[in-house]
Amino acid sequence: MYPKLRDVNDATQTAELFFREIVRLHGVPRTIVSDRDTKFLSHFWRTLWRKLGKKLLFSTTCHPQTDGYTEVVNRTLSTLLRTTLGMYLKKWVDCLPFIEFTYNRAVHSATKKTLFEMVYGFNPQTPLEQTPLPPAEMTNLNGASKAEFIKKIQQKVAENLEKRTG
Repeated sequence: MYPKLRDVNDATQTAELFFREIVRLHGVPRTIVSDRDTKFLSHFWRTLWRKLGKKLLFSTTCHPQTDGYTEVVNRTLSTLLRTTLGMYLKKWVDCLPFIEFTYNRAVHSATKKTLFEMVYGFNPQTPLEQTPLPPAEMTNLNGASKAEFIKKIQQKVAENLEKRTG
């Protein structure tokens, strides 16, 4: 979930982008962790999230990672960028969609699932894969079967998380 903020100038535009790219696909998060950009510190942004009953958390300049998960994601994405780009660091913006796709398709140690599996119930194929389409039961599920399939994955993820946190 990394929407482009390149042409966003103020808190109102940030909120519109957030609802269009995040909330529409994933719902309203319980908390939002962001940097101290003026867009996120504005009266509009704070009022919006207070009215929604949600918590805003801000990172600090000296310690931008505010939780362990953020630290792991930042470290992983930094490593992916470095190893993917090598000496072509000026092309990092062009590579971000591919790095995000790779990250979302990687199995995470805590859940034993990929982010794609947890959200959509399956892993999309990569452009390089020359394998046939997934089995018919994966591509032709009716709504109820698809919902049940996703519930099973989410239950398995919850079990894996429970085992890990014990």
